[in-house]
Amino acid sequence: MTPRFLAVLIALTILIGCSITTNQPSQPEASQPAVKQLTLYTAKDCFSSMVNLAQRWDPGAMPFHMESEFNTETTGQDGKATVWRGFFASRTRGTMKTIACSGSYLPSSPARGFTDSPETPYAPNIPALMFDPSYLLTDSDKAFTATLDHGGSALIKKDPKQPVIYSLDWEPKKKQLQWLVIYGKTGADRQGLAVVDARTGAFIGAK
Repeated sequence: MTPRFLAVLIALTILIGCSITTNQPSQPEASQPAVKQLTLYTAKDCFSSMVNLAQRWDPGAMPFHMESEFNTETTGQDGKATVWRGFFASRTRGTMKTIACSGSYLPSSPARGFTDSPETPYAPNIPALMFDPSYLLTDSDKAFTATLDHGGSALIKKDPKQPVIYSLDWEPKKKQLQWLVIYGKTGADRQGLAVVDARTGAFIGAK
């Protein structure tokens, strides 16, 4: 074996070794767990679908109450929540049922999407509280905004995480659909309560 041939053989061996090292597959990176993204809804984001589902149950079903749920996923400010519940009644059946709209991942909250409860008999006062779905023109975010100049801003300045919940109800004496914007986790512990016309968006008063 000549010295020249030996030098070429050594060079080829080095090149092949480098090629094998370079072509080794890279180790896959450890996969990161997917982050679950909750969904925030205004009332009207859910309401039309709730009405459609209720009227599949009974074509004459009408809403008589809607409310947001307070939980740890959001304060409820800006008129948004991860869970809303609509309450519907059927005069022909004499029963009612609840439909939930959820974008929550909390175990204590309804499953994501729309779910309904079994129908149950309603109380004698329910027919007087039923309202035409078309009366809801002002969404919950606009109702929230209407309260800010009437004490809402001061409460949020005092506590930036101030909880806010919403209740939509028919006022039979005034024949008016109203938003109750409640500054608190519940009505019992509220710091303030404002009433907004759900058709016009006008501020009515505070309690």
